[in-house]
Amino acid sequence: MIPSHEPHIVPGTERGIMVVVVGPSGAGKDTLMALAAKHFHGRPDVHFVRRVITRDSDAGGEHHLAVSEQGFASMEQAGSFSVWWEAHGLKYGIPSEVSVSLASGNLVIANGSRSALHHFKAVFPRLKVVNVTASAEVLATRLEARGRETHEDIMARLARGPLTVRGDYDVTELDNSGSLEAGELKIVDVLNGFLTEVS
Repeated sequence: MIPSHEPHIVPGTERGIMVVVVGPSGAGKDTLMALAAKHFHGRPDVHFVRRVITRDSDAGGEHHLAVSEQGFASMEQAGSFSVWWEAHGLKYGIPSEVSVSLASGNLVIANGSRSALHHFKAVFPRLKVVNVTASAEVLATRLEARGRETHEDIMARLARGPLTVRGDYDVTELDNSGSLEAGELKIVDVLNGFLTEVS
């Protein structure tokens, strides 16, 4: 959801590009983003967003700022987020400080959700979406390896949801069915392409 205060980015002032990486569970977007962050470490023109999430800091996955439900609500009321949304019982926030990086002409990369893309589009005029996917077989294998769902539940979930992004967005599809090395090369290549478009 978009906070009730006015967005921090004034239309026409954004020079940088906001990149939102999305994808279904098992596609490996968190892993690819971590690899990309290491690759671009030290680059002042590339900024990876640390999200604020109502999830324990030791829950695994991305390196995020963990807050309570009350803490998140206080931050939202204070205008601390450019965008925030709810998914799977958790709340996610993109810090409003990203506007500084965008105004400076940087490439800003955030871990997002397909269901929240319309919120991002309403705030960030220069928006790129990277949709990380993998074949159904690979997704099923990775999800089964986690041991959180039965094979039947996984197959039913894969049958329910499409892997594509719906809506009028500038989308780059990234198939991460192969090795980590191949996936890293792909996402680095995509981000390098976006860097050439930053004014």
